[in-house]
Amino acid sequence: MPTVFVTGGAGFIGSALVRSLIAQSGYHVVNIDKLTYAGNLDSLQSVSRCARYVFEHVDICDGPALRSLFRRYAPVGVFHLAAESHVDRSIEGPAAFVETNVVGTCTLLTESLAFWKERTAVERARFRFLHVSTDEVFGSLGESGAFDETTPYAPNSPYSASKAGSDHLVRAWHHTYGFPAITTNGSNTYGPFQFPEKLIPLMVQRALAGEALPVYGRGENVRDWLYVDDHASALRVAFEHGLPGECYCVGGRSERTNIAVVREMCALLDAMRPMRQSGGHASLIEYVADRPGHDFRYAIDSGRIERELGWRPLDDFESGLRKTVEWYLDNEAWVARIGSGAYRDQLGLPSVFADATP
Repeated sequence: MPTVFVTGGAGFIGSALVRSLIAQSGYHVVNIDKLTYAGNLDSLQSVSRCARYVFEHVDICDGPALRSLFRRYAPVGVFHLAAESHVDRSIEGPAAFVETNVVGTCTLLTESLAFWKERTAVERARFRFLHVSTDEVFGSLGESGAFDETTPYAPNSPYSASKAGSDHLVRAWHHTYGFPAITTNGSNTYGPFQFPEKLIPLMVQRALAGEALPVYGRGENVRDWLYVDDHASALRVAFEHGLPGECYCVGGRSERTNIAVVREMCALLDAMRPMRQSGGHASLIEYVADRPGHDFRYAIDSGRIERELGWRPLDDFESGLRKTVEWYLDNEAWVARIGSGAYRDQLGLPSVFADATP
């Protein structure tokens, strides 16, 4: 049975990918995760007892530990999702983003290349390294246009700069060593099990508590929204059918302003969990000072992965958001464990939780 590595498999998109691979493929999945504050093994309870799933508590910056895992499991490929990913945190502490996203990716590439070189010709031909990146590396768009695979890089935050650096390393490994690496650049992803520092889960959590819903500026910044299960399916398609050395942009074709997202979420909560006071959940919206360097608009042209690899998102924003809100309402115990820090007790980790921002 072929084995694949998933780095960052206890994170939001990573855990969705792990659950998908276990449910819909025959792969043996090794989840490699450092378990930072956003890594949550609660998200993987549904697969934790599966014989095809293994968790390894390893930092991707630890070369010897990675080398040991490659020797032990001999994977046919790597899905690389391990990353620091929150823009606000990168503004406050950029060094951690450089360490994980740049140094960690370099270390993982180094160990992956060494392992790949030791394989037979047939095994080398089969091996794939899928690097999962973001549309934020392209910078900001105006009122029109969309990012695609030819868009020049122009990162504007410490987070996006660190991801751009990792993308360039992956490209260099392919062109210098012939290493079979593929990159995806995905748009804003949302859905169940997302850590509540990102916009949608944060707003749901605060709305349910009757707290203010802080929206940056006037809420006019635009993002292209992609449901997490659709993102996971795109990653598997790119891994199995993508061409080494190529990049694929992955988007949901669902552009929304931030304020439109929050208002639509409020309307769903009004229907599913009405407030006692008048005005509905939208009455909790408060506009706050904008984030430094806040990119105005992102949009993805995912035509290439659609045409060449046959991938399509199954959920539009309305259906995806409804499923997301319903999940948070049905899983308030999961949210409570995040808020209390109890989820950090799984491996004796410090029970820390920093106040989240949108």
